[in-house]
Amino acid sequence: MKPTFSSFLFGGDWNPEQWPEDTWEHDIEMLEDAHINEATINVFSWALLQPAEDRYDFSMLDRIVALLVKHHFNIVMATGTAALPGWMVREHPEVIRTEQNGTRHVFGGRHNFCPTSPYFRKVSRVLAAHVAERYAGTPGLVTWHVCNEYGGGGGLCYCEQCAESFREWLKAKYGTVENLNKAWCANFWSHTIYDWADVVPPVSYGDGISDAKCVVSGLQMDYRRFQSQAQLECYKNERDAIREYDAATPITTNLMGTFKDLDYFEWAKEMDVVSWDNYPGMDTPPSYTAMCHDLMRGIGGNKPFMLMEQTPNQQNWFPFCKVKRPGEVRKLSWQAVAHGADTVQFFQMKQSIGGCERFHGAVIAHDGTEESRVFKETAALGEELSRIGKRIMGSRIESRVAIMFDWQSYWSLEGCVGPTAGFNYPNEVHRFYRALWRRNVPVDFIESTASLDELKNYDLVIAPALITVLPGVAETLESYVADGGSFITGYMAGIHDEHDLVVPGGYPGKLRKLMGVWVEEIDALAPDETIEVHGDVVDAKGEIVASIIHREGAERLASYGGNEFYAGHSALTVNTYGKGKAYFVGTPLDETGMSAFMAPIIQQLGLKSFDTPEDVSLSIRHADDGTRYAFLINQSANGKQLYLSELDGGKELLGDSVVDGVISLKPYGVDVIALQ
Repeated sequence: MKPTFSSFLFGGDWNPEQWPEDTWEHDIEMLEDAHINEATINVFSWALLQPAEDRYDFSMLDRIVALLVKHHFNIVMATGTAALPGWMVREHPEVIRTEQNGTRHVFGGRHNFCPTSPYFRKVSRVLAAHVAERYAGTPGLVTWHVCNEYGGGGGLCYCEQCAESFREWLKAKYGTVENLNKAWCANFWSHTIYDWADVVPPVSYGDGISDAKCVVSGLQMDYRRFQSQAQLECYKNERDAIREYDAATPITTNLMGTFKDLDYFEWAKEMDVVSWDNYPGMDTPPSYTAMCHDLMRGIGGNKPFMLMEQTPNQQNWFPFCKVKRPGEVRKLSWQAVAHGADTVQFFQMKQSIGGCERFHGAVIAHDGTEESRVFKETAALGEELSRIGKRIMGSRIESRVAIMFDWQSYWSLEGCVGPTAGFNYPNEVHRFYRALWRRNVPVDFIESTASLDELKNYDLVIAPALITVLPGVAETLESYVADGGSFITGYMAGIHDEHDLVVPGGYPGKLRKLMGVWVEEIDALAPDETIEVHGDVVDAKGEIVASIIHREGAERLASYGGNEFYAGHSALTVNTYGKGKAYFVGTPLDETGMSAFMAPIIQQLGLKSFDTPEDVSLSIRHADDGTRYAFLINQSANGKQLYLSELDGGKELLGDSVVDGVISLKPYGVDVIALQ
C-alpha cells in the first residue's frame, strides 16, 4: 500500500522553548549527527502562543519553524492545546476538570480541560485555526498533531457542564425517561428517573463506587461512552479547524495502547493515520508490547501506524527509573516496525533541566554531548533506519487470526461489582494473544461489531472475556462459524447486553446456542488460589474464576480437577456448529495451559507458525512487490541461536549478508531479512 510519508520519520518531541535560543542550532546539528530527520513541536505551547485572551504571539514558534526548515527537517506540528494557560483558568475556572468527588481542579497539570466546556472548544478551535493558517504549506510539514494524549492523567470530568451535556446526550439516545429507566433497570434501589434533571453522573458522593464501578452499571457505561465521545468531539473540533486551511496533510493525535477511557476504534475512524506512545514498564512482557502495537495497527484498519513516542532511556514516572540496557531501545524500535510502524519517534530530543520530566530519557542528555551511550545508540539506530527504513514502509501484516478488543467489554468487565475484583481486561486479551505470539502467529485486532465479510477474512476469531454482546454480534458470529469459521471465547462471555443488563436465560446469553454450553455458576477464586484443569492435551491451572459448565451439544476437551464440588465438570469445550467450531474456555488458563490449548487449533487450521527459542520473535511484513521482510528479534539480554529453513537464502539487511544456516542473535539483537 502507498506509505503515508515519503521518507521514514526518525525523531520526536523537541521543546526548544525550554532552552535559551542560542542553544537551538547546536541541538539541531547534534540531532542531524544522530540521523534524526523529524521534530514534533508546539505540543505544550499554549501559554506562549496566547498570552492573553485577545492576544497571540507566534514569534518564537516562527523562529523554531524557520530553523527546522533551514535544516530540512520533517515537521510534526502540534496545535499546542495540551495544557491550559494560567490566565484562562483564572478568568474562566469552568474550563478545567472536576474530579469524581466534586473537587474542581485549579491551574496546573496537563490534559486538564473539561471536554464539554463551550469556552474550551471555542478557544482551542481558534488556536488550532491560527496555527494551521500560519504554518500550512511549510516545507517539511508532514503531519498535524492535535492536542496530546487525550485523557492521559486527567481522568473523566464530573462538572455541572458535563452533567448537563450528559443529560442532553441521554435524551438524544433514549428519547424518554421511560426508555432510560428500562435500559438502566432503574427500579433497583428506588432509582427511578422522573425527570431528566434527576440524572446525576456517577460521582463518588452519589452512585459512583469507584472510578470504575457504580450502583447503576448502565449509568457508568453510558457516562464512559459519553465522555469518550465528548473528548473525541474536542479532537474533531481542532481537526476541522485545520482542514479549513490545509486539505491534504494527515492529521493525528497520539493514542496510548490499551488506555481504558477512550474507545479507540471510534477515534481511529476520525484520524488520517494512527499514532501512539509506547512506554512499557521494566516488567512488561515483550508479548504485551507486541499486542499493543498490533492493537494500534488494528484500530486503524490494519494499516501502518506512527510510533509517535517512546523513550531513548529512562521513563520518569515509575517508582524506579531503570535505564534501558545496551541494545534495548534498538530492539523496542525494531519491534514496533516489525508490527507495522512506519516511523520511530521519541520523547524527547533534549532532556529538560526542570519539571517532573527532567529525569525522563532523551537523545541529548544533561551532559549535552554526543559522547553518551544513549546518543551513540540512537545514532546507530538512525543510520540503520535511514538505510533500509524507506523500503519497508507501506508493507503490511498478513494474518488469518483476529482478536476482538472491545472497549464496551473493557468497561463492563472491570465495572462489575462481583463475582471478583481480579479482572484486568487487557491482561485477559493478552492471555490469548501471548499463546499465538509465542508461536509467531500474526494477529489482527478487530471490533466486536465487525461485519460478516470482515470475519470471513480470518480462519480463527477470538473474543476474550466478551462480557458485553452488542446487538447483532451473536448472529454475525453464528453465521461466521456456520460457514466454516472457528471461534474462541469463554469465561464471563455473553452475560450483558448493550445496556449492561444481564441477558436472561442463562450464561453465556446470546452466545449459548453457538457455544453449546450453559454456565450455571461462576466461582471466584482468591488471588493465590488456582484450580486444576486436565484433558488429553491440557494439563494446567486456572485462576480468577471457574465457569461451572453444562454441555448442551458441546464436546468436552478438559475437566476441572481437585476437590471442588464441580470437579469433573467441563473446563474446556468445543461445539461443532454448521461447518465450523466454537471453543469455550471456562477459566483463565496459565501460560502453559493456554499454549497447550491453542496448539492443536493452530495445527488443525493450518496456521503458519514458527518455532523459535524462548524470547525470540519472528514477524513478517509483506510488500506490494512480493518481498517479505522477516524481523527476528531477541527480546532478552542473553544471546540466542536458531535455524529456520524458511529464512535460508534471504538477505539480512542490517549486516548485508545472506542467511545460510544457523543465525546468532546478540542480546537484544535484531535481524531484518528480505525474502522473495
